[in-house]
Amino acid sequence: MPDLQEELGPAIDPRWRDLREANAQLVIAALTAQELEAKAEHAHTQQIRFLAMVAHELRNPLTPIKTVSLLLNHAGLDQLQLTRLQGIIERQVTHISRLIDDLLDGSRVSAGKFQLKRQVTELADVLEAAVQMCKPAMDKRHQRLVVHLPVGPACVEGDAVRLAQVFSNLLDNASKYTPDDGEIQLILENQGSMQMVKVTDNGIGITASALPYIFDLFVQDSTASAYAQTSQGLGIGLAVVRELVEAHGGTVVATSAGRNLGSAFVVLLPSSQIY
Repeated sequence: MPDLQEELGPAIDPRWRDLREANAQLVIAALTAQELEAKAEHAHTQQIRFLAMVAHELRNPLTPIKTVSLLLNHAGLDQLQLTRLQGIIERQVTHISRLIDDLLDGSRVSAGKFQLKRQVTELADVLEAAVQMCKPAMDKRHQRLVVHLPVGPACVEGDAVRLAQVFSNLLDNASKYTPDDGEIQLILENQGSMQMVKVTDNGIGITASALPYIFDLFVQDSTASAYAQTSQGLGIGLAVVRELVEAHGGTVVATSAGRNLGSAFVVLLPSSQIY
């Protein structure tokens, strides 16, 4: 009776099996290398685009500042003209300062170096501070802000200033990408062990291709970029939101049904055990 090994030949020969496994590993390694190369290429492209965006955003306010500086050299300016020119300078310097703050926050996201001053904080107070920061821009565009707050306390242990930054970023984002006369909702719910804050809008929405990357640094949806043609920002705000929320032990999720169908951002934060 022939030996089973001889009859089946190399099909079950351990040497052939090892060779097949080695070949499979080589294929996997090659595919991994290609994937890493593609990711590195994409990151490099993103960095180039980001640097171009930074240069553009910083150049925008410099033009009016230069114009105003030339006008100040002319004699005969009355107090009203001086006040107007001073206002232009102040607004543009404020804009540059915000861009620099965004850049610093972007570097903190990359390095994971946000420092939090934790204490028991009432989220309703945090949301009120965020609303005060964003409401003037909403009013200017006749947008309606609807706020729903729970009855009773909704406390977390966290940094009130940084949490206000989280929700002002989300509200500002909602306002920026919602048309005039649109509606934005801010909802706070006490869910026992977790506090939920939800920001929804009926704006331009988020495309399916951008949604998985919306919290990454320097990422902007092409639809959003086209919509916000001026002062669209540096693609840092939502990355900062995720970093700060996760630093507080929470999560943030974005959803959208698609273009022109609005968007929703849901933040979950652990409830404080001390009331």
